[in-house]
Amino acid sequence: MCGIFGVTVKDGVDHNPLMFRRLLDDLFILSESRGKEAAGIALLDGNSISVFKQPHSASRMIRDPHYAKLFEPLQRGNSGRSLAAIGHSRLVTNGSQEEHDNNQPVITSGAVGIHNGIVVNIDALWAKYPQLDRKYEVDTEVIFALIRHFYKETGSVITATRRVFAEIEGMTSIALFFEDIDSLLLATNNGSLYRASGNGWQVFGSEEYILKELTRRGYVHNLLGATEVVHLSPSECLLIDLSTGERTPFRLDEGELPASQPKLLPSNRPIADVTPRAKHHTRVTTTATVIPIPSELQDHYKAQAESITYLKRCTRCILPETMPFIQFDSAGVCNFCRNYKKIQTLGPDALEEAVAPYRRNDGRPDCLATFSGGRDSSFGLHYVKTVLKLNPVAYSYDWGMITDLARRNQSRLCGKLGVEHILVSADITKKRANIRKNVLAWLKQPDLGTVPLFMAGDKQYFYYANKLREQLGVKIVIFCENLLETTSFKSGFCGIPPKWNDEHTYTMSLANKAKLASYYGREYITNPAYLNSSLLDTVGAYISYYFIPHNYLNLFGYLRWEEKTVVEPLLQEYDWEIANDTNSTWRIGDGTASFYNYIYLMMAGFTENDTFRSNQIREGMMTREQALATIADENQPRWESIQWYCNTIGIDFLTTVKTINAAKRLY
Repeated sequence: MCGIFGVTVKDGVDHNPLMFRRLLDDLFILSESRGKEAAGIALLDGNSISVFKQPHSASRMIRDPHYAKLFEPLQRGNSGRSLAAIGHSRLVTNGSQEEHDNNQPVITSGAVGIHNGIVVNIDALWAKYPQLDRKYEVDTEVIFALIRHFYKETGSVITATRRVFAEIEGMTSIALFFEDIDSLLLATNNGSLYRASGNGWQVFGSEEYILKELTRRGYVHNLLGATEVVHLSPSECLLIDLSTGERTPFRLDEGELPASQPKLLPSNRPIADVTPRAKHHTRVTTTATVIPIPSELQDHYKAQAESITYLKRCTRCILPETMPFIQFDSAGVCNFCRNYKKIQTLGPDALEEAVAPYRRNDGRPDCLATFSGGRDSSFGLHYVKTVLKLNPVAYSYDWGMITDLARRNQSRLCGKLGVEHILVSADITKKRANIRKNVLAWLKQPDLGTVPLFMAGDKQYFYYANKLREQLGVKIVIFCENLLETTSFKSGFCGIPPKWNDEHTYTMSLANKAKLASYYGREYITNPAYLNSSLLDTVGAYISYYFIPHNYLNLFGYLRWEEKTVVEPLLQEYDWEIANDTNSTWRIGDGTASFYNYIYLMMAGFTENDTFRSNQIREGMMTREQALATIADENQPRWESIQWYCNTIGIDFLTTVKTINAAKRLY
């Protein structure tokens, strides 16, 4: 999720103001990969705290003249007073970054702090404690408000922190200054905090790699006189005395209170937001508006659904005659069925044997688990942690189409399992602009072969998985690729024939890769609207998907995928959230799936659901009759999700759907 970090310098330590700022600037840049939509800093200089934040990337914020002004008093010296700063690089979840108070650091209830993660029961907590005054939409506010609330009740920061973390749901890491307590609080329930200390300096960040990079650049050795990076494992917390630098460790889940409590300040330390802006503190509503679907769209879908029922389908599976390269024999059985070989999984014992060489007994991560927040990757993280007993780091690549639902499910799993989560965030504004340009180009000249251009932006997923493996020093990356999810029709519409029983889409032959590139080249020539700023991103996606190494262990190459087996533990143990516009649990965290599947349904008469359920028939997991009934439900338009997609990339919903409806059909 977001990147959080900070630096403290205790009283009496001589420090170079230029070096202090340079260290913070580097922390901002290193943390920016975790979120580029907003950034902010809280600077504590002796007896005051100044807050500055902006609704854009950290790299842009640190070039702002107002940011530089924060550090001007340091040039004049601070007479040995304590010095500290906490910073935040934001991936927006709860609350738009355009509403200033939703950005971090968040000021509330006599405290100012930063937060990485998502509190998924935010509304329930505000309802449970009506005496607290909610001002913002961001979930961070409720954490800090409750800590202050419980502190007033108990007189103990540690007790208050424990009580809050016992009530919140979802992964959470925080750093918090107080107006009346001379300490910095660090707390995490999933282990996404690392620190280094020495010579009166302390530095912390969201990832080990960030602090190791500081070491490589000389900060840790030159300033701290140390090289060791320490992990705050799940439920480990620290109170750092800002005057003395002394650390009081405690756990969220156990242990007696330390004999001494944090020192109180003789008077309240003022907290001031010095960001130049028009002052406004409007209460933000969290209710999403869903536009009613016009009857003409509903009627069009019903008419097309009726037409689709007359398509000739395989007598064994449910693939229709519009499937690229499909052929039927005299019995009506398709070539996809005739050439299908059942999936042979290696079994759980073989899986145990495969991961055994990578186990560590020193508490360090031993694998990287890819984690989209969808059902298969959620089950995979659950299995890797609870059954294989590995110590994974979860990895997600957010390219702007991971839905808030998926992010909440990521938070649920990582918070409950105590798993560190590294989310690599693209420049989401730029990615969404690229999607918009390609969708608008497609609408000028609808073509089934070029629909995957809408998803090109997510393919760097593989590049960053390989990069993180190196940064973490782990030897194994665990994927949860469901082998039933074959979608050869996407390249089939480009004239690429299916390769029977090919395990992965990206293992296409070199000749077919060239043929695919040639197809897109022709489309670009005939539709110049595709020649836009997304082109470099698309080329990078093509290389990432088809050419870089994909050396991963696939969990479902060992375990037989069964829908009930995958979904049940998620619902029962993690309160895993499902979408409210479909009964399916597949692709509900992917914001683009509802859109492209509507295109395939309207233009070709089938969707990914048809190919997936057909594979289940071939595996003996369901009957043909069950599959037909299932896709009749699953293929219904997910209007709410399609609206979200259109609104998110900035295109008109009604115009777009009408254009799709008017496009040339294969039936």
